[in-house]
Amino acid sequence: MKIDFKPLGDRGIRIGFPQVISPEVNRMIRAIVFMLTKEQIHGILELVPTYAAISVYYEPKLIRYGDMKRKLEEIIEGLDQVKLPPARLVEIPVLYGGEKGPDLDYVAEYHGLTVDEVVKLHTSRPYLVYMIGFTPGFPYLGGLPEKLATPRLNNPRPKIPAGSVGIGGSQTGIYSIDAPGGWRIIGHTPVRLYDPDKEEPVLLKAGDYLQFKAVDKEEYLRIKEMISREKYQLRIRKWEEEEKK
Repeated sequence: MKIDFKPLGDRGIRIGFPQVISPEVNRMIRAIVFMLTKEQIHGILELVPTYAAISVYYEPKLIRYGDMKRKLEEIIEGLDQVKLPPARLVEIPVLYGGEKGPDLDYVAEYHGLTVDEVVKLHTSRPYLVYMIGFTPGFPYLGGLPEKLATPRLNNPRPKIPAGSVGIGGSQTGIYSIDAPGGWRIIGHTPVRLYDPDKEEPVLLKAGDYLQFKAVDKEEYLRIKEMISREKYQLRIRKWEEEEKK
């Protein structure tokens, strides 16, 4: 797999991978981030992983570009020996349709499916969190069934509520904060993906898996009320590699 290095100004280096969205590239990116975090290289300030690259920001007074590049190359050479910790599988409850999912009927009609078939497909598999971006805590998910790929809105909405679950082209995701957007909104979760008051404000991270679970309105309101009282416990479990096959 071809990997290249490019300087980002005088304080960063970009590790570039083939420009594809794939679990293999994602695993390499996560392995590099894991090793850099584990080794705690003096001078590194921030790691920013994306679909097909990692931006490493560093303090040039503490480590030079050439030394940084050599350390990165050493880590990449040993990636075959890196064993990543088990992934997390996070279950996200969703109320589909109605005022919380105004585009669900459109998605069903567009694909010649019933509403129930759309929901069943959307909840049928875990989704890999490839990266976090766009807004704080917004997960870019891989694995949307091809039958659900739906064009975005011609005219984006000026404000989509946080927690809205949408489909945009071949991707699905959850709006982490109130934001404008053009994705087709099919449901809503009361779970907060971004909470600046928490010690760890972002719920999901690259390498996690997310499983949508359909709930009815009564269950949705119950969960929402429990979250408001900080009594709701998310279902999160470890997910070993063999389970993904």
